[in-house]
Amino acid sequence: MRVADSKRLSYHFVTADDARFLWEIDQDEAVMKYLNGGTKTSWETLEKQFLPRIAEFSDESRGWGLWRVSLKQSPCTDLGWILVRPYGFFTGERDDNNLELGWRFHRAAWGKGYATEAARQVRDSLYQHGTRQFCAIAMPENAGSIGVMKNLGMMYSHTHRYTDAIFDEDVAVYQQNMMPARPLC
Repeated sequence: MRVADSKRLSYHFVTADDARFLWEIDQDEAVMKYLNGGTKTSWETLEKQFLPRIAEFSDESRGWGLWRVSLKQSPCTDLGWILVRPYGFFTGERDDNNLELGWRFHRAAWGKGYATEAARQVRDSLYQHGTRQFCAIAMPENAGSIGVMKNLGMMYSHTHRYTDAIFDEDVAVYQQNMMPARPLC
């Protein structure tokens, strides 16, 4: 699957070759605040934990994985990434028909609508390939991410204890069910 450029942004599928890019985003305590309390990711954690987890759910042909987001007019300016994976992938409650969208952006990119534009473009590309159900999760106090969810048209569904090998927190779950277009007749 390919994600076409949007108005301001371009996208490419993340591979292990993008490790430095992934690590750099995680070096800001503000970026990490709602993920792990603000602890920067070590290079060792990236290599031994984060990259293997990404590899487990990545499938470029289906659009699953991370999508690197860059400014279209300045391709060397990386802003962040969009995550796509089946909801509950690491929890034992995996649902391949409900794709979780997530995002992580450099602090300098916050407040400019980039996360919403990027998540919408990735979601719409997945929709064109047949996905109809999307969700996103965030800690309930993460107003920025919840704002992106609302901007995407997602609605609050419930609060859930999300537990996997590295994360164990209550999260707000937002959902969106998109119906296929009706034929004009």
